[in-house]
Amino acid sequence: MLTVMAELVPFSTALRERSRNAHSGSEGAGFMSDLMRGNGTRDDYVALVAQHWFIYETLEAAADAMRDDPIAAPFITEKLTRLPALEADLAYLIGDDWRSRITPLPTTERYVARIEEVASTWPGGFVAHHYTRYLGDLSGGQFIGKIMARQFELGSNGIGFYVFDEIADPAAFKDVYREQLDAAPWDAVEAERVIDEVLLAYQFNTDLFVDLAAAKAEASTATVA
Repeated sequence: MLTVMAELVPFSTALRERSRNAHSGSEGAGFMSDLMRGNGTRDDYVALVAQHWFIYETLEAAADAMRDDPIAAPFITEKLTRLPALEADLAYLIGDDWRSRITPLPTTERYVARIEEVASTWPGGFVAHHYTRYLGDLSGGQFIGKIMARQFELGSNGIGFYVFDEIADPAAFKDVYREQLDAAPWDAVEAERVIDEVLLAYQFNTDLFVDLAAAKAEASTATVA
């Protein structure tokens, strides 16, 4: 249990180990796996970007609400802000009227509702969702961006979400982030709650890929009909 682990390993290590399977399961979801292997389409990628916009709009609004919180504040930096890049990507990929042409999928609605519920009122909940999204963006996200650019001949356009111009050394940034996790003043009970919230965030991410695959199948059926 975490109470025992906390005496042996830093919280960031316990968090990484406890969420390893959830992270791998999310990455291996069919929709994302197909996209990464070249079996997806440009429309699939655009659909993913659109859902990201709803998620990050909510998460970054929560960051604004948490800027003065002593626990959450150390994790908040403009270097991580993704919303302007997502909006530029959508304008390039869809057109200037992109906002009227995208809608959240059911899982996205639930995901956003959960962030709204916890991330602007519970510092640990905010950090859990912040960690799940942004450290993933700085890790596998860099690889995803390069693959999408190559597959769909996007060049530097349409993949701004994956480009962190203000973070010269992502590995060093992540090291500092983990040090901040270890310095958070959480007791064993609160640390367990944070880990549970991280696992929930990963589940939302996995469920979103399932939704995206279902939406793609439905659109394909409608086209054939």
